[in-house]
Amino acid sequence: MKPLSAILKLPATLVCLALVGCSHDYIPNTQVEDSDFNRQVIAYCEDYRHAVEHRNSDLLVKMADVKYYEDGGTVDTSDDLDLEGLKKYLDTQFRKTTQIRYEIFYRDISVGRSNQVFVDYTYSASYKVPLPDGTKAEDAVWRRRVADNRLELVRDGEKFRILSGM
Repeated sequence: MKPLSAILKLPATLVCLALVGCSHDYIPNTQVEDSDFNRQVIAYCEDYRHAVEHRNSDLLVKMADVKYYEDGGTVDTSDDLDLEGLKKYLDTQFRKTTQIRYEIFYRDISVGRSNQVFVDYTYSASYKVPLPDGTKAEDAVWRRRVADNRLELVRDGEKFRILSGM
């Protein structure tokens, strides 16, 4: 008969083996499994993030697909944006910001039925906007928003284009 201590160690050993067998490698500072494809997607999304921080409207428009459409997450169609609406928004509201800090924590990357790539992330956006009464730029106020978002991408050769989520 086996000693009791040997019998008690068996379940702990099995649990450890199960955990090791289920381990995944993740891209550092993300919850995304490490693969060449996922690294390529995140690199593209980082280009997007930098374009936002640099307030580069031209690059953001170039990153958008011709089929870009954003429903704003509401049933009200007045806040929906197609590519032309995105351009207008970037040229008006977005240009009013004087500084932007945009951080992204990537949570998941998945591929849809039509080969769309879904990038789920949490962002922290801090941005400086002028006061509505038209005071000087140095009197602008900082705003901050933290929220979950999803970028929907489509392949364009070796790169991607954004279908929605900006």
